[in-house]
Amino acid sequence: MDSPPLYLPLLLLTCLLTLWQGAGAQSLFTIDSVTLKLDPSGEVTSGTLMNLNCEVSVSHDQSNPMTHSFNFLRDDVLVYSKNTTESAALHQLNPARAANSGTYKCQVIVQDKSKGSRTHRLTVTGLQTPVLQVTSQILFEGDEVAATCSAPDESGSLLFHFYQDQEKIKQVRAIGNSVGTRLELKHAGDKHLRCYFEITMLPDAGRSNNSNTVKVMVKELFITPVMNILPGKNVIEGDIVEFVCRVVNPPSNVTVFLNKDKRVLKTASISLSHSLRVLAEDSGEYVCKVERGNVQKEAYESIKVKELFSKPVLVMKPREVFETERFTLNCDTDRYSHERINIGDVKYSLYRNQVLLTSGGNYSATAHPSLNGNYSCQAQAQGRGQTKKIFKNSTQIVLKAKVPVSVPLLSVVGGRLILGKPFQLQCQSDNGSLPITYTLLSPHRQAEFRVVRRPWDLALFNITSIHRSSDIHSFSCKAENNPSQPYMESSGDHLRRTATIIEPVSRPVLTLTPKMGDVAEGEDLTLTCTVQRGTPPITYTWYHTKSALPLLSKTTNDMRLSHSFQGVSREHGGGYYCVTNNPSNDSQRSAMVTVGVKLAGWKKGLIAAFCILLTVSLIIIILVKKCLLPFRRERTVELSVKPASTKTDETLRLTHGEVNEAANVTPGVMGRSVWSDHVSGSESDDQTSEETTEVPEPQYTEVHPQEVGPTRGKRLTHPLSWEVLGFKYAWQHYY
Repeated sequence: MDSPPLYLPLLLLTCLLTLWQGAGAQSLFTIDSVTLKLDPSGEVTSGTLMNLNCEVSVSHDQSNPMTHSFNFLRDDVLVYSKNTTESAALHQLNPARAANSGTYKCQVIVQDKSKGSRTHRLTVTGLQTPVLQVTSQILFEGDEVAATCSAPDESGSLLFHFYQDQEKIKQVRAIGNSVGTRLELKHAGDKHLRCYFEITMLPDAGRSNNSNTVKVMVKELFITPVMNILPGKNVIEGDIVEFVCRVVNPPSNVTVFLNKDKRVLKTASISLSHSLRVLAEDSGEYVCKVERGNVQKEAYESIKVKELFSKPVLVMKPREVFETERFTLNCDTDRYSHERINIGDVKYSLYRNQVLLTSGGNYSATAHPSLNGNYSCQAQAQGRGQTKKIFKNSTQIVLKAKVPVSVPLLSVVGGRLILGKPFQLQCQSDNGSLPITYTLLSPHRQAEFRVVRRPWDLALFNITSIHRSSDIHSFSCKAENNPSQPYMESSGDHLRRTATIIEPVSRPVLTLTPKMGDVAEGEDLTLTCTVQRGTPPITYTWYHTKSALPLLSKTTNDMRLSHSFQGVSREHGGGYYCVTNNPSNDSQRSAMVTVGVKLAGWKKGLIAAFCILLTVSLIIIILVKKCLLPFRRERTVELSVKPASTKTDETLRLTHGEVNEAANVTPGVMGRSVWSDHVSGSESDDQTSEETTEVPEPQYTEVHPQEVGPTRGKRLTHPLSWEVLGFKYAWQHYY
């Protein structure tokens, strides 16, 4: 075999490379325009040939034609699509129907680009005339006929209407353009059937024309029921009655029913017979019904059944009976058929809870819970010529012997009462059939009544108040539920034993020890709170007016309680009061008492000693002052001051008047208000007379109380000095 030429692989590689380059190259194009044309346009009649032509203009750089995808849309829903290299596509509606009405648009897709045309409105007027077909045109009344109504050229969801003559008999919705159904023709005669349709989604399109009319002959169904009653329509209880129901000249598929009061007694084909031993309640109308398909024919007959004897009546006397009381039961009938039985032919039996109690119509016993139950009576009799007995039962009587009311108990609601405040009393019997009438009795009150009819009701009596514990003994109550028996009355023992009577505390009295209300510092003080009345336990609380908080609170069974202070001080002075309370929760407050705290004895002695000392000091001052005053007037005290300057010493004289002034001025300013300088010798000479005495120069010490003039002076001192009330006095003079 010859090997292939060497150029073939090279040629194959070149072809593959060319194909790869062609696949990878990007085409250059643009969609210039898309145009949709409707022919004819606007509004057209149903059945018209409709052309929808879509054209596209594309500019591109390829030599080969491009593929265009044409999409025709009606109301934005795709109805037709075509792919072609041609620049135009045609969509035909042949013929156009109302379902084709809508807004059309053409959308062209080229590779990854898309462009749409302008929208155009198409209206197709008129609907196709439907065609009606039936499976049979000859029927019997009540039969059903299969009918088909169709509009082959229409599309969409259609609603079909069927008419019999001028009467609408059916309406059917169909997804397609045709529907089949069954129509019932009830009455005999010639019937004319027709149909029409509507487009569900286009209500504006209206309805179609009526279809062709189909004539159907409905024949009358001659089925006549006949009912016979044997032996007759008037019978007596216990007789056997036969009902015969049949059809004259029956067609095929006929069913016969025997009914009474909408209850089917028996059914069969063509005819039936039904036997019944009748009772009084079997009287009434009977129906013989014949049915074929939807056709029914009926015959009616009535019978009257006379009672062989009336329904027995059971009577209990008395109608309501209490335990231990006698009661009787009597069973009897008030009517019977003289033609068939005598009054003595009726036999009675009494039953309790469906169990034979006695044979006979009378029963008597003493009421007891063991005899409670459902009582009934049964009467039986057999008529002459009858083979079976007739049994009749009376209406049941429920016997439940009532329980006599027991002795009531009177109690306080809640178990306790507070004197002076409202409370409630309850009267209750542990046993007794309802209703029970309770009566509250008291010598000082009008009798009050309460009737308890339901188990959850209570006999409650509202009492305004009582003010003494002994008043509770005056209340009693009675209960009764049987007028023929005496009432039961409560005793006061239970109320006295069970009721807790709380007496509110009286207003307390606060007393002090010591009783005068004044106590010295360091002594003891006792506050005693006392009540005259009140049910213990009693809570005592002491208060001081200087504080809102209690000093002490204590509960006790005593009628008085004390609170003591050890070693009182000034802070214990002021007002005190106490508050008492007990289970009545009615607090009482005492009057306020005032406590005064006096000084201690040693403090009083100290103050007295100080006062005496002060008085003595004042007396001494006054006496000294009086003793020194004459001496000052006879002597003149001279003080010589030798100035520091070069001038000669000058003598300073102190006259009697100046001495007096010096004694009356403030010691701190004596230097400036008492002393006077004699600056000239003439003045000194003039001052010298018989009334002056020159004082020899004494020994002196230097003092520097203050500067006098431009030079510092010297003051002469004398050993006599003293201090009174903090003031120091010093006198310097020569004798």
